[in-house]
Amino acid sequence: MADLSPWVELGTVAAGAGGIGYAKARAPRAYWSLVGLPVTWGRFTWTYSSTMEVCGLTVQPSRFRAFVARNLARGEVRPVAPKVRRVSPTSTGLRVTLRLPAGLEPADIAASCERLRHAWGVRSVTVVETKPGFVELRMTGYDVLARVRLPRKARPHDLVVPVALREDGTVFERNYHEVPMALTLGATLSGKSVYQRNLIKGLAQLPVGLIGIDCKRGVEQSRYAPRLSALVTTPEDAARLIDALVVEMEERFDLLALHGVSDLWELPEHLRPVPLVVLIDEIAELFLVVSKKDEPARDRTVMQLVRLGQMARAIGIFLEVCGQRFGSDLGRGATALRAQLTGRVVHRVNDKASAEMGLGDISPEAVLAATSIAANRPGTAVAGDTSGGWSRIRTPEISPADAAAVCQEFAHLTPDLPFLAPFRPVSQIVVPPMPAVPPRVKPRPVTE
Repeated sequence: MADLSPWVELGTVAAGAGGIGYAKARAPRAYWSLVGLPVTWGRFTWTYSSTMEVCGLTVQPSRFRAFVARNLARGEVRPVAPKVRRVSPTSTGLRVTLRLPAGLEPADIAASCERLRHAWGVRSVTVVETKPGFVELRMTGYDVLARVRLPRKARPHDLVVPVALREDGTVFERNYHEVPMALTLGATLSGKSVYQRNLIKGLAQLPVGLIGIDCKRGVEQSRYAPRLSALVTTPEDAARLIDALVVEMEERFDLLALHGVSDLWELPEHLRPVPLVVLIDEIAELFLVVSKKDEPARDRTVMQLVRLGQMARAIGIFLEVCGQRFGSDLGRGATALRAQLTGRVVHRVNDKASAEMGLGDISPEAVLAATSIAANRPGTAVAGDTSGGWSRIRTPEISPADAAAVCQEFAHLTPDLPFLAPFRPVSQIVVPPMPAVPPRVKPRPVTE
């Protein structure tokens, strides 16, 4: 029995190593909690000072500190690194709060994220400014975007819809209060439709009106008809619908002026019109014309969209514009409309110019990140806004049938809006039954 003990011990070690390897591949969250977190925490603790010094994230000490170190402590005068205030472990990584010394700014830390990532052996490092003088390093221990699953507590509420997961493990939310108008770009099979399905699934559960403009004959949005207040599938019908929205916008502004307020949410609840979200799929179809005689109608439609983008936020009308490309090459008014779309989500694109259309005015690094998205990672995108912030995100997979089932489940939330009655989806139009026709009685022959 004593001769077998080494083999038993060896088998136990092999089984443990195999279990750790399996957990790393199949259960990365568990592997991180058991193995990755202690290792990373220890590496960070022991190498923090030297890493910050090598990365150039230190400053010269003040005269008083140098005097104390040189004359009282009789030690070496060393550069000052950011002070670690708090280290918080998470299920996906590690968060470190730093107090910046005089002379450093958050941009200095952000510029060294790649070097810090390699130094501490983590998947990614992002920097978030929490308050003046303080930043938070958000380290991710593994690829959280490999298999995306939103937390159960992430539910739509108050015009805030969780649609994706960021690479630092936090939830990316579409907040219409903060970013009322948005543009989504992406090549074919990049996951653009999956992003739209997650968005529609969340919006369907909120008390809002959904308006669909799908000029691909409705192949994308027609399945959501039970939850749509309006749906148009041709450029001509889209032009009439946009005109109706502009008229509604002007009437809502008259309502605000009547009550002396400047925002929809300042109205009493019983007088507040229902918020409207306009979902435009493949925006390029509204710009393309067959002949020159159609250009005036196209220009009018685009200018009406620009008006909605400029003013409709205050009265609760929001635009969600989706397409493969969106630049000045589409025609007159494209650049003016894009300037009104604050939120940007760019999936994998076919060229750098397409990425610059969505992210060029946000950050050069965001453009580079969008052009490096692999073709085998559908749903991965770069999300940002015109304030300059951006992050990598990925939407969870959802089938059209699942999104349509949610729309059917919450069809009772569809508001009845009379001005949209001409554009109501065909599936919602109730055809009155034909009156019953009594059977015709064959006359009996007359007998003499």
